[in-house]
Amino acid sequence: MDNEKFPKHIAIIMDGNRRWARERKLPIKIGHKTGADTLEKIAKYANKIGIEYLTVYAFSTENWNRSEEEVSALMLLLQTYIEDFSKRANLENIKINVIGDLTKLSEKLQKSIAKCVQRTINNTGLVLNIAFNYGGRAELVKATKEIAIAFKNGEISENDITEELINSHLYTADMPAPDLMIRTSGEIRTSGFLMWQMVYTEFLFMEKFWPEFDETDLDLAIEEYQKRNRKFGAK
Repeated sequence: MDNEKFPKHIAIIMDGNRRWARERKLPIKIGHKTGADTLEKIAKYANKIGIEYLTVYAFSTENWNRSEEEVSALMLLLQTYIEDFSKRANLENIKINVIGDLTKLSEKLQKSIAKCVQRTINNTGLVLNIAFNYGGRAELVKATKEIAIAFKNGEISENDITEELINSHLYTADMPAPDLMIRTSGEIRTSGFLMWQMVYTEFLFMEKFWPEFDETDLDLAIEEYQKRNRKFGAK
């Protein structure tokens, strides 16, 4: 790989857990559990090869519309996963953030997330952002409300409202924009993921389901990224 064109920040839409399970006539929750195991494997590998930030789409604001059984299973999986993985991530020097509207989650789950974040807060390796109850439009609404309140209180003026100010109110404030976004399962859309942040991100859509994704796939995605000429709007 070309070290000079190595991505700092990779975003992944981890799609295809349910279809992977259905093709194998397995319960949907097994698909999500296998997907969680894949995330841990990829996070550890990303940390090993020097990726600085990895942001993954785990649960969108629209996913509440799924069956009550599946949503409950996802909440239980996150509860178990966040408690167990944070211990192993700490040993790997991985820092975990959970981004999204966490107020919609149970108090028990919020406490588990806070404990996980606190446990890994001083780690200096990969920053793993898990987007849970996240929506790109919802994130922009949140930022807009915060800026409106600051303006109303006289803390900022109209001229203070810049791209930099808006960026500072996003969940990914102080992080570089993703260089590469990978979506698995063959779907070709972003589903509202990091709408503001990915205006100049390189997109790569892969046919295989997320539970099938492995270290070689990440290597191939990075190699494809390095072939591209990023112009950022310039000729």
